[in-house]
Amino acid sequence: MRVALVCPYDWSSHGGVRAHVAALGAALQEDHDVRIIAPASRPLGASGVDALVRPVGRAVGIPFNDSVARVALSPAAARRTVRALRAWRPDVVHVHEPLVPSVALAAAARSPSPVVGTFHAWSDREAAYRAIAPLGRRVVRGLDARLAVSPVAERYAARTLGLDADELTVIPNGVSADRLGRALPRPELLDPSEPLIVFVGRLEARKGAEVLLRAFRLLHRTHPHARLLVVGDGPERRRAERLVGDLPGGRARFAGAVDDEEKARLLASADLFAAPNLGGESFGIVLLEAMAAGLPVVASDIPGFRAVCRHQHEGVLVPAGHAAALAEAMGALLDDPAARKRLGTAGRERAAEYSWPRIAERVVAVYREAGAG
Repeated sequence: MRVALVCPYDWSSHGGVRAHVAALGAALQEDHDVRIIAPASRPLGASGVDALVRPVGRAVGIPFNDSVARVALSPAAARRTVRALRAWRPDVVHVHEPLVPSVALAAAARSPSPVVGTFHAWSDREAAYRAIAPLGRRVVRGLDARLAVSPVAERYAARTLGLDADELTVIPNGVSADRLGRALPRPELLDPSEPLIVFVGRLEARKGAEVLLRAFRLLHRTHPHARLLVVGDGPERRRAERLVGDLPGGRARFAGAVDDEEKARLLASADLFAAPNLGGESFGIVLLEAMAAGLPVVASDIPGFRAVCRHQHEGVLVPAGHAAALAEAMGALLDDPAARKRLGTAGRERAAEYSWPRIAERVVAVYREAGAG
């Protein structure tokens, strides 16, 4: 089957939807002919998933959901997208966030092939979809199948676009469980006497890094040997570094942005994973990655994360934005190796349910129901 995956966000920048599309493309490539259509602001590599990408224009940053979305807004990018689809004639076009201009919206509205749309977004505000609701409803009604990555994303899309719940199917994000489970730790990071907490995410307000750093300062009073590794980059990095700049050397380190292989090794080197996100997450993919690596998870009690940590034995959830509660939960787990082991084992089992081969099978079944060959 020839499958075109359409990503509206800059392929040159890290992001949840881009990571989802990349991993799905890699999983589908095992049995299908896959191309990815996306904007790209920098030249891409010639190997791996990048080799599947057909760039259609440059991206610009626009504020969205307390973050910055890098999308292509030009009509030229929309025209290139449609030309690419008409020239290749895929059996199915899978558009991620089909209402995001201009690449995804053009693919969803003008594709010559059956179109499957996946909705990723969730917000506690309705402006995101309501701003284009009249056009959006026409485009969404024209899709051959509609997916959402989580129950909260499903409810958000249904509520704001006037859909019935049974018009959307939830197929969650996947995780590279085998790769994460096999990753080798960084030997220089291993020290049983100095437990390592790791955070992975973009350094921007809604990811909650500032909350974690304030929590780590509190934790340092009772657990002075604990270490924190911040993985990721973004506009809040300098502020974040200043928040812990007076702690003893090496207690809090910033690794910057890393590739998937290095991220897996850093997760394998840690004792605890912290996800202090403040909201706007439709699904806890960062939690699943940590769980697949065998890490116990302490995370904010937000809807997208509750979809992953359904029970107390799968992770510890604390009030979002509450640094003291986060510090207390991390300290309790650092003091209880048996609890960390139990959570890590349960997390691996939970993450296995989301392995990409399993998720890709479910997606392909939707393609066939939508009329793909």
